[in-house]
Amino acid sequence: MGNKIIEGLSAITTSLKEVTPDIQVLQFTIVNAFLIGTPGHSVNDWVLVDTGLENSADFILKSAEKRFGQGSRPKAIVLTHGHFDHVGSVLKLSSEWDVSVYAHELEIPYITGNKDYPLADPTVSNGLVAKMSPTFPHTSINLGFRAVALPTDGTIPGMPGWKWIHTPGHTEGHVSLFREKDRVLLPADAFTTVKQESLMSVLTQNEQISGPPSYLTTDWKKAESSVKRLMDLQPSLVIPSHGQPMKGEDLKRHLHILVRNFDEIAVPEQGRFLDRQ
Repeated sequence: MGNKIIEGLSAITTSLKEVTPDIQVLQFTIVNAFLIGTPGHSVNDWVLVDTGLENSADFILKSAEKRFGQGSRPKAIVLTHGHFDHVGSVLKLSSEWDVSVYAHELEIPYITGNKDYPLADPTVSNGLVAKMSPTFPHTSINLGFRAVALPTDGTIPGMPGWKWIHTPGHTEGHVSLFREKDRVLLPADAFTTVKQESLMSVLTQNEQISGPPSYLTTDWKKAESSVKRLMDLQPSLVIPSHGQPMKGEDLKRHLHILVRNFDEIAVPEQGRFLDRQ
């Protein structure tokens, strides 16, 4: 039931936003996916980062065709991690396009049917999204031979100039993507600009920087370290998987507030003193 409600909300409010000439955000209300590539260069010179929900595939296909041309297909699909709202359409899309799906080596077991994520914890928040989370599928998908580990040198296939950064905490193999030349950061779920546990916050997209979605985060000590590592990159523009883009001095100020007050802002009360020494 929870899945159908979330997918219904996504279908009603799905939208597009071009944040830079080569980054278009596919907004599915509770999560974002990204088309990375400049229109007009080549019909196949682009990458899809994350794949939204299970009912997101048709919108992604139509958006990609409109942006890059009829018959276009990406060089690759890149997954920041394997949670349901990031891999919902990956089986259909990778088959349709016949492309490889890249993820951190620690995420490969979760996207090849060999390992399951823990169930979501509904006790971390009173928000409706968190209450529905235990009904979301936590059984791993199986991409089989299409699943490929990201290169160990930090490069990203099909995305020249970008690097992947291991930012564990939300999941074991969670990665964020960073382009140094203009300091653009896709933090995925390492931190958000919306209080993801609250349905009202999600629906209104009220700007509120926070840590990773708390009901699915497994290691708060690593999550905090990951946020600090991303702040040290001094990003000029952040485009999160949950929430709206943030840039400039506003971003710098909010990130410093998050790092200084990580426990109070991000960590649920019952997790603040677990493995925090």
